[in-house]
Amino acid sequence: MSGVFMGMPSLPVFGDGNLHIDEPFPAAAHRELGNTQMRANLRHATHTIRDKRIKVVGELPDWEELRDAGAATKNQVMANLPALLEEFEKNFTARGGIIHWARDADEANRIVSDLIKEQDTTEVVKVKSMATQEIGLNEYLEEQGISAFETDLAELIVQLGHDKPSHILVPAIHKNRTEVRDIFLAEMPNVDPNLTDEPRLLAMAAREHLRRKFLSAKVAVSGANFALADSGTLAVVESEGNGRMCLTLPETLITVMGIEKLLPAKEDLEVFMQLLPRSSTGERMNPYTSLWTGVTEGDGPQNVHLVMLDNGRTAALADKYGRTALNCIRCSACMNVCPVYERTGGHAYGSTYPGPIGAILSPLLTGIKSEENSSLPYASSLCGACFDACPVKINIPEILVHLRGEDVDSRRGEKKLPSQMDLMMKGAQWAFSSGKNLGLLEKGLPLGKLAAGQDKKIKRLPGIAAGWTQSRDIPAPPSQSFRDWWKKEHQSEATTMKQEK
Repeated sequence: MSGVFMGMPSLPVFGDGNLHIDEPFPAAAHRELGNTQMRANLRHATHTIRDKRIKVVGELPDWEELRDAGAATKNQVMANLPALLEEFEKNFTARGGIIHWARDADEANRIVSDLIKEQDTTEVVKVKSMATQEIGLNEYLEEQGISAFETDLAELIVQLGHDKPSHILVPAIHKNRTEVRDIFLAEMPNVDPNLTDEPRLLAMAAREHLRRKFLSAKVAVSGANFALADSGTLAVVESEGNGRMCLTLPETLITVMGIEKLLPAKEDLEVFMQLLPRSSTGERMNPYTSLWTGVTEGDGPQNVHLVMLDNGRTAALADKYGRTALNCIRCSACMNVCPVYERTGGHAYGSTYPGPIGAILSPLLTGIKSEENSSLPYASSLCGACFDACPVKINIPEILVHLRGEDVDSRRGEKKLPSQMDLMMKGAQWAFSSGKNLGLLEKGLPLGKLAAGQDKKIKRLPGIAAGWTQSRDIPAPPSQSFRDWWKKEHQSEATTMKQEK
């Protein structure tokens, strides 16, 4: 049984929800740079995970071959996505599951809310899910009078702290254990007032808090890491075991999953179950890997639903340069090596998806013209560390440059008068179009020496060029150009040789 919308939506269908940032990245980054505690927490955590990853990746002699295989598999999925979605739907529904198709965040939220209300309950337990964060499910359910309890420890910390996640894998990476203890003491019911910041005791307090929810919940909401088209199987990988309890104890299970999470066959898991844990947590294997296929009578949830979410994914798929961003398996390896993310943190990116992958994924899902998302592709030094770390070889720097071009083109179309950048590029085009033009321009070098002053440094430029001199000086130009010097030197040599003859 499947709920399918039969109308023809307008194209492209861009995403909504927690994908749109409301503050330009430079402004948000400047603010976050002042949070020294956050930066210290972030540096410690990312370097720890990064070092663990390097160690376990180095153990595999065929790591690069695994990356190639992962990239090839995901490229195959994107090239054949419609057929694979139909195959998955056929196999999932044949085993008792029910599929719902959601074009955007609003549709997905309404579907999940209606399914929960059908079970006559006002509480649900949740497995960590980027898709539900993307659509703002918790906030929507709260408006409907339904309480959603996060069961992942880091997500629980963020939820109790009335905060937002700042990392794909470790949502509370910006908090240290003392801050976590303070949150528990202030927000967690019936917590021991003498609770210390010892990690073991913090975990025990969270376990006691959540156990009651696990045992009483009638409905659970999850995401999914992978979906196998050949069998209709869903997979969730996690480190704590909370996910497995959500997936097995409640009578009703509702999964929200992006349509790009498909793999063609179960054999493909062999590759991704090696790539994902090493790239994410620096582990050789995931502590908990749960797979389920529809409904099994007398075992686990008997009312199984899957919400297949588009929310801009088909728009991203239509971008021939950016579509490989959909290959992302949400490992966060790119974030742990990114010098920009390490210093600004995830909140500066505004969207559910921070870091290098967020800088390309969010504007691809929403369109480059969406609010302030056009600033995200510039949140990078283009150093390439993210590409080297990505387990499925997404060329993030290349897509960043592509999106910067899309942003420039979109702005050019909106303006009747040329911008400063347009005029500079036109000037450069004229100058470099012929040697004669460049020679004329070089005759103005003495003016540059005058602008430099006695210390022979140009410290301030006007207009758009001011961004360069805000953080660096420009040396005074030479008294003559290289072309003039070359002409003078070689002309004198030729004259000397002629005289000698």
